[in-house]
Amino acid sequence: MKSSQKSLLEPARHLPVQGEYDVVVIGGGPAGLAAAASASRLGAQTLLVESYGFLGGMGTAGGVTNFAGLYGRHQGEMRQLVHGVVDDLLSRLQAMGGLNKPQDGMQGRIRVRSYDTSIYKCVADQWMLSCGVHLLFHTRASSVLMDDSRIHALVIETKSGRQAVRANMFIDCSGDADIAALAGVPYEVGDGHGSGLFPSTMFRIGHVDASQALPAVGDFKAINDFMERSRLRDPGRYNFPREGAILRPQINPSEWRANVTQIANSSGQAMNAVDAQELSAGEVEGRRQIVEYFRFLQEQVPGFADSRIVEIAPQVGIRETRRIQGLYALTGDDILNSVRFDDSIGINAWPMELHRAGGITWGFPSDPERGYNDLSWRMLVPQTVENLLVAGRCASMTHEGQSAARASGGCFVMGQAAGTAAAMAGSVAVQGIDPKRLQRVLRESGCLLEP
Repeated sequence: MKSSQKSLLEPARHLPVQGEYDVVVIGGGPAGLAAAASASRLGAQTLLVESYGFLGGMGTAGGVTNFAGLYGRHQGEMRQLVHGVVDDLLSRLQAMGGLNKPQDGMQGRIRVRSYDTSIYKCVADQWMLSCGVHLLFHTRASSVLMDDSRIHALVIETKSGRQAVRANMFIDCSGDADIAALAGVPYEVGDGHGSGLFPSTMFRIGHVDASQALPAVGDFKAINDFMERSRLRDPGRYNFPREGAILRPQINPSEWRANVTQIANSSGQAMNAVDAQELSAGEVEGRRQIVEYFRFLQEQVPGFADSRIVEIAPQVGIRETRRIQGLYALTGDDILNSVRFDDSIGINAWPMELHRAGGITWGFPSDPERGYNDLSWRMLVPQTVENLLVAGRCASMTHEGQSAARASGGCFVMGQAAGTAAAMAGSVAVQGIDPKRLQRVLRESGCLLEP
């Protein structure tokens, strides 16, 4: 007989302590990599906790395959504006032949650098180990144990069972603000109206005839022209989930990356990636859309007739879930007005990129000479909890501000600042860290706070 009981009481138990560290970083995406490398280089015993068996975050698990937001326009010239520990990562990728030349788009207003995903995974491992970072894979955070306004221990679920990790400082780079939410930090989800930035499932296509594909769809806009002609020629044959498709060649031009899907929930709003049922349904929907779009590529786009799908990303690519309420929230106006902050920790060089129902809305800074904005230290500092920093797409931003600073360039900046501050802080509350002192250390580490 089935029970109607809606909840169960879990018995208390003693947890083995996995280890004690100076700094624990949760999440191995760009923010987590930069945070762990920075903290460990400054002498902090650092643990990096990752739910997958590899690092890279959405860049690997989500199949993004390029770094966005490293380059921006300064005094009319497109140049790399994000520096620091990321330069070590880029040089390692370059040395292993895993980094493509910069690719421009949007009439020269954006520039990205694509990479080989497998090489990125290997390089990230080597990079962390060379910095002295301890790695713990296949591990998820399940709860926190609090001591007043401090995290006493992080409870994790591992293949060895449930354990606890203790540290002076914790850095939430989970992308979903998992640790902050568990610790009671106030947060917002999506756009505040039940939706948010729509996610996409990414895939890669191999065996492309580059001699035909590059002339036909070699620039950012061309694939959308093919889609529009197909709509007009044969209405109803193809159901495109969104306008603004992105189809780009990788280092080997016989392999292409497709960013073309858009995943909604049953009510037509953006899938909520912190809802287990919606996330599960979204994974299925993303693969369904891939099958449909790939049929269009093979039938209509030169060079793709004999191509094959060589990889579907391990998970749907998430753009936005929880965002903490910190001491300051970056806004869309900050992006458009190229804002400067006295407590700047570095530069965001990516424009607003709002994935809305059916398409993408871009918002670029109004100043042609300063096509970027500062990122504030206060974005990383929760209003509550004394030994927690939050970096990456779940830092303190509005929906519009997050649409820009969530890109990997901004995440590297936030991660390095968080890792540096955590190593400097010791047992001092993060709300009391001196941003001027932090800026000095960041500059000494090669960060560019102002071109």
